[in-house]
Amino acid sequence: MRRAVIIILDGVGIGEAPDAAEYGDAGSDTLGNVARASGGLKLPRLERFGLGNIRRIEGVAPRGDAAGAWGSMRPASAGKDSTTGHWEIAGVHLERAFPTYPRGFPSEVIERFARETGRAVIGNVVGSGTDVMNRFAAEQLATGSWIVYTSADSVFQIAADEGVIPLSELHRACETARAILEPPHDVSRVIARPFLVENGECKRTANRRDYSIEPPGETLLDALAKARVPRAGVGKVDDLFAGRSITATHTSSNADGIRGIKNWLSTAESGFLLANLVDFDQLFGHRNDVAGFYGALREFDAALPSITSRLKEEDLLFITADHGNDPTTPSSDHAREYVPLLAGGMRVVPRDLGERDTFSDLGATVAEWFGLSFRGRGKSFLTELIV
Repeated sequence: MRRAVIIILDGVGIGEAPDAAEYGDAGSDTLGNVARASGGLKLPRLERFGLGNIRRIEGVAPRGDAAGAWGSMRPASAGKDSTTGHWEIAGVHLERAFPTYPRGFPSEVIERFARETGRAVIGNVVGSGTDVMNRFAAEQLATGSWIVYTSADSVFQIAADEGVIPLSELHRACETARAILEPPHDVSRVIARPFLVENGECKRTANRRDYSIEPPGETLLDALAKARVPRAGVGKVDDLFAGRSITATHTSSNADGIRGIKNWLSTAESGFLLANLVDFDQLFGHRNDVAGFYGALREFDAALPSITSRLKEEDLLFITADHGNDPTTPSSDHAREYVPLLAGGMRVVPRDLGERDTFSDLGATVAEWFGLSFRGRGKSFLTELIV
């Protein structure tokens, strides 16, 4: 019985896309720049898998005896956020990028949100989450107001001290915001950002939730659901598809996500797993933390054998990303980049899969593996991949 796994290393891009300058991302190269800033990367398992064959990465050698197939994928959709990247992998392209708010949200949006939730709003600024929380936590404690903020990405983020505003109320407020944010203010995601104050510092809790709009067309997940192929998720992937055709186990860290991947591989008889490991992006890319980013790469590299050892003969494993998030650039936000494409499994032929025109080629390949006619906006490379 066949299985397929896509592991998305959130934010782990592999070089600027041809249109990167249009997004303000000229020079972004997440893996390449982290390698240069770190004096080279030591990722022996990913190197063996074929990572160094995709392009030059300091410290990661190309291998003539690579264990898997390798390539890269160019973004075709407008935008560079997680929702766009995941949707594109699943076969859906966007012609228009989701709106962003470099000067905060318009007053009509904020006023309606405050009116419908029954609490005032403070903040409405652009900034890094922990910085914003630390700036406004005392005022929230005193007033009970929502902290609203955004970033260079298309997100409406609502932060609340769990000791001040109940978590259930925060989640209801996110649902309210999602209903309010219609075109032209149809942001990619509304994000619940709960925190607690410890020793005077705000610490995010593990109760984050993302509220995405629904994909505008049929996705790989929808096609698998119609064919009654079992689907499971690890991480925030169900939120990114508005819960459509997938349920997921949410995670508190990459380590937690890796445990979830291994558990699925050890127990699932058949089906598809979509997993997102978010620490690269959330904890390190957005905070320009090069050492932390490299540490997360090493953590995943060390775990890779315990993942691949669980593969069966009729399994395919893909490792990729949804966008870049280069921690070495002045920006602390996502970057318009190519993403790596690594494929493994007992039937996989080690070979160069080349530069794919769209992330959707991956979803098309998984669909063909399960015998579906669905291809979305992609072209399957299954015949290039397996014997």
